[in-house]
Amino acid sequence: MNARLTPWAALLLIIPPLMWAGNAIVGRMVAPLIPPVTLNFVRWFFALLILIPLARPAFGRGSGLLSNWRRYAVLGLLGVGLYNGFQYLALHTSSPLNVTLVGASMPIWMMMIGALFFRAPVTRWQVLGALLSIAGVVVVLAHGDWRQLAALRFVAGDILMLIATLLWALYSWLLANTADSPIMRSSWATLLLAQVLYGVGWSAAFAGVEWVATDWTIHWNATLVLALIYVVLGPALLAYRCWGEGVRQVGPALAGVFFNLTPIFAAVMSALWLGDPPQWHHGVAFLLIVCGIFLSARRAD
Repeated sequence: MNARLTPWAALLLIIPPLMWAGNAIVGRMVAPLIPPVTLNFVRWFFALLILIPLARPAFGRGSGLLSNWRRYAVLGLLGVGLYNGFQYLALHTSSPLNVTLVGASMPIWMMMIGALFFRAPVTRWQVLGALLSIAGVVVVLAHGDWRQLAALRFVAGDILMLIATLLWALYSWLLANTADSPIMRSSWATLLLAQVLYGVGWSAAFAGVEWVATDWTIHWNATLVLALIYVVLGPALLAYRCWGEGVRQVGPALAGVFFNLTPIFAAVMSALWLGDPPQWHHGVAFLLIVCGIFLSARRAD
């Protein structure tokens, strides 16, 4: 797998964090309007409707959509059903800044999963960069107060986002190892449809449990409709398309470093739209994350 970071690959990997930062902001804005797991289902259901005409070869003979159903069912479960559902759930108790900063632990999960299960080499620059990223996560989890760490206090949303980040790291490694499938060699739309088709099934099941187990309801208005249009076209279709191609070009480990741009974009968006400006400990976390990006990128030189 080619791990050389070209300008085109960098652009591909910058777009998803930008879209996902917006996803965190929008998810927080519509939290009172729609249940979180239902939001995830509705988002991917409409994304599937858009993908079907773009990915008709996926339904052809020999595409692997049915014969490789276990692979795509797992990818759909991790990348569509669980990761996004956990993120929207996290946004009910955590701020967009905290959710995206916790997601900055991505490099360490990428390295651990790659080394343990995919025999991926780990360089010293990756380790240093990942440690700096983790330090940034620790700063934000402590909210600038180290006594909170001593008491091991975690907000529920922070824990949910840590679980989501681990699942995304596993998803990315599995995605990078689908190069031998006919769908992967066809087009980005067919590969994404294969995941979303199964992922919508998982999401529908989870949303059903949510409706049975809770008393949440949907409050339709213009804000919710516009939010759905954004999360379908941006964080779902565009971001996943760019992420898949970026991972294919540079590998999951280096791609994971770009995930750390998400909190930087989220901080700017929070200040502009939610009136939630960053605190001093967020600034320290940002500095640590940026340094981690520069160190980890040296592996591509």
